[in-house]
Amino acid sequence: MIMDRIALALVIIGGINWGLVGIFKFDLVAYLFGGQTASVSRVIYTLVALAALWCISLLFRDRVESRDNT
Repeated sequence: MIMDRIALALVIIGGINWGLVGIFKFDLVAYLFGGQTASVSRVIYTLVALAALWCISLLFRDRVESRDNT
């Protein structure tokens, strides 16, 4: 599902950003988009948070994949 992939990509971006904050005290999103209180940064933080909430559903889904290995 495309929404799963988008959510996962956003969560990975958020995880990398938090890693940079934790290790180097450097907020990449804030740096790129004009500070933590800039509108664009706040939108990105919100999208990452919503993506994380979406990814919680991935833990509880039964996933059945059928692949042809021919």
